[in-house]
Amino acid sequence: MHIQLSDHFTYSRLIRFVIPSVAMMIFTSIYGVVDGLFVSNFVGKTPFAAVNFIMPFCMILGAFGFMLGTGGTALVAKTLGEGEAEKANRIFSMLIYFALGLGILLALFGILFVRPIALRLGADASMLDYCVVYARVVLPGLPFFMLQNMFQSFLIAAEKPKMGLAVTIAAGVTNMVLDGLFIAVFQWGVVGAAAATALSQFVGGVVPLLFFAGKNSSKLRLARTGLMGKELLRTCTNGSSELVTNISLSLVCMLYNMQLLKIAGQNGVAAYGVIMYVNFIFISIYLGYAFGTAPIVAFNYGAGNRAELQNVLKKSLKILLAAGITLFGVAFLLSGTLSEIFVGYDRELYAMTARGFRLYAVSYLLAGFNIYGSSFFTALNNGIVSAVISFLRTVVFEVAAILILPLFFKLDGIWCAITVAETASLLITAVCFFVLRKKYGYF
Repeated sequence: MHIQLSDHFTYSRLIRFVIPSVAMMIFTSIYGVVDGLFVSNFVGKTPFAAVNFIMPFCMILGAFGFMLGTGGTALVAKTLGEGEAEKANRIFSMLIYFALGLGILLALFGILFVRPIALRLGADASMLDYCVVYARVVLPGLPFFMLQNMFQSFLIAAEKPKMGLAVTIAAGVTNMVLDGLFIAVFQWGVVGAAAATALSQFVGGVVPLLFFAGKNSSKLRLARTGLMGKELLRTCTNGSSELVTNISLSLVCMLYNMQLLKIAGQNGVAAYGVIMYVNFIFISIYLGYAFGTAPIVAFNYGAGNRAELQNVLKKSLKILLAAGITLFGVAFLLSGTLSEIFVGYDRELYAMTARGFRLYAVSYLLAGFNIYGSSFFTALNNGIVSAVISFLRTVVFEVAAILILPLFFKLDGIWCAITVAETASLLITAVCFFVLRKKYGYF
């Protein structure tokens, strides 16, 4: 049964609509995890630590794709809800062309400056060359990585979430197969891991680009357009929270790595890398749900349907509560098994990783509400509130926790920093929902 943005969403219909988005994000995370598995087990601990050390820099460059995708989807879905399909297509097309050009410029910047940046971040002599080689091979895929992230959101607004899932699976299978071939068979090391990732991003970006370029049955297609300054500014404002979130997460990862190098050396960086790979899978469930429901919120906001806004919000909060309890339980119980898969060859590193993951897992009880809250306000085209929630959560609170807690609890303080940050952020999210309830009518 085809589900439309204008439908009334029961629990069943809501879950069926967001499942492709959740699955898409989970699969994206899994094929990222495969990179780590191959590098850790076939190349070694130091290259594994180096890849995780430089990855935040690459992700900062790609974060602009999340901004344009989430902010643009909110604007396009709202425009569709207002009944202006032609304008929606011109905005959509302008954003895709703009992202492609921006991605090329950012990739060139990264390739040129990765070495001095890695040095400034504190990469030691044993890690530096691995960092530089990985980044220079993976960054040519950056424009397609940005497009892939944008299309994940736009395919939902186009009422084609299943196609988004299919494209993600195709990109993921490409990455995993090439990882095995390049790393395990050809023994290309970190070059093989980077090349597999870049080629999979090409698949993820080009396939939907070709779909929207031709005649299709969706609400969106690429059309002739020009630079729409007002709409581009609104997109960037709407999506600023996602830009802040992704850049902040990357900067925070850098801070984690710097603190861990001081306290636990390369083992600390490697342990954090394992936790982050597994964390990507767990957090992707929340991100997928947030991305999947955002076009529904934006469409009904544009259509002035406050009753449906209330319906979707109430059901979402209950779903997120159940998901948080489940994810915490799974993460806590499987912490040892998951750590064993990555670093079972080193018992000291394994013990450090398993303990760190159990402490980190407490944050899953809270994270979903904060992620959804930020996404909800983006969908309402209120990028400022969304950005405030994201900035406080991923920068102010977490940075403070990372710097202060280790003074009292040493390594355990680093693992607990995320939970302290999520707790403080939840208070801010709740206040924002309460203060703006009358303006938007979702309560």
